[in-house]
Amino acid sequence: MKKILALLLALVMVFSLVACASKTETPATETTTEETATETTTEEKTEEPAAEETTEEPAAEEGKVYNVAYLVNGNLGDKSFFDSAEAGLAQLKADGRIDYVTIEMGGTDEDQPTWLSTLYDVSEDGGYDLIICGTYQMPDYLKEVATQYPDQLYAIFDDTTYVGENKNVVNLSYRQNDMGYLVGVFAACMTVDTNIANINEDAVVGFVGGVDSPVINDFLIGFIEGAQSVNPDIKVDTRYTNDYVDTAIAKEYGLSMINDNKCDIIWGVAGNAGNGAAEAALETGKAWFIGVDSDQELTFSPDLAAITLTSGLKNIGNSLVWLFDEWDAGRTYWGQVVELGIAEGGVGIVTDKNYDKLASAETKAAVEAAQNAILNGEVVVDSALTNQDLAVELRDSVRP
Repeated sequence: MKKILALLLALVMVFSLVACASKTETPATETTTEETATETTTEEKTEEPAAEETTEEPAAEEGKVYNVAYLVNGNLGDKSFFDSAEAGLAQLKADGRIDYVTIEMGGTDEDQPTWLSTLYDVSEDGGYDLIICGTYQMPDYLKEVATQYPDQLYAIFDDTTYVGENKNVVNLSYRQNDMGYLVGVFAACMTVDTNIANINEDAVVGFVGGVDSPVINDFLIGFIEGAQSVNPDIKVDTRYTNDYVDTAIAKEYGLSMINDNKCDIIWGVAGNAGNGAAEAALETGKAWFIGVDSDQELTFSPDLAAITLTSGLKNIGNSLVWLFDEWDAGRTYWGQVVELGIAEGGVGIVTDKNYDKLASAETKAAVEAAQNAILNGEVVVDSALTNQDLAVELRDSVRP
């Protein structure tokens, strides 16, 4: 009997040891499971932000200095958008934020074949964080090259041709129609203020544009609508130089506007070519000039500055500074268009110097009221970028 009891006790002890061993192994299995789950969760969390980086990037490292190439499909010295962009880059350089090289490619027909090859050469270099170019003449070239170099980043100003078609390109656009509206209000007020020298009683103003294109006509449609808001019967003599370098043809147009149609104010929107209209105003002694894109009163010779009433401002330099501000903050716009207007400081009108000295209190009040009306939405200026037919119809309806 004792042997049987001993045997039973031994069996009980064996089962107890097996049970204890089983309980000891179970936590080990749970620990392994938890570790696996933790590793899987960590991998999933790491992958999620990677997808979001296409629209939102981490802020740039502190002290980051970008290497930039600026390709000018013309030459500096245009006292217009090429110079404006250069001024913005020079400011960024002075602030220690970029290093950059400017390549002037020339603006004549003979120069154009080099634009594409230069863009290829700079892209192939691979040493630039950003390559910048501008104007309506470059998008076809840029699209071709940006497609071949998808890892290279590009910015093009003053053009919206292929927005979104290349995810490595940001388009910078400006509400030049809003700026044109302000200039039109100003010109319409000034052209009948015979207290000012060289102003006759006829309500006729002139517009010398570069190429007959949506961008140039965006200035024009705003100019006409602003002028008509002051005087529905005003006439606008519009002519195009068909390039941005031929000052001689612009001067010829200016002389005809002044002598044949009694224009006493001409707005030049043709880059360097438009300055020929300023020469016409000076030579006749019977008219005034309005500049564009930069404050041309500051950059002209003293005699031309003296007959420049104001300038419509397209602040391309400011927009490039803004672009790098956003980039440093981790906000990028590759594959998108950015539109900058009055509220963002992208466009405006010069209100000091000759403007302040010659414009009456009533004229200044009219321009300020127009600006406020655009800002608060009371006035919505039409755009040739979205309705070229309307711009052409309006242009033809107000010819003298």
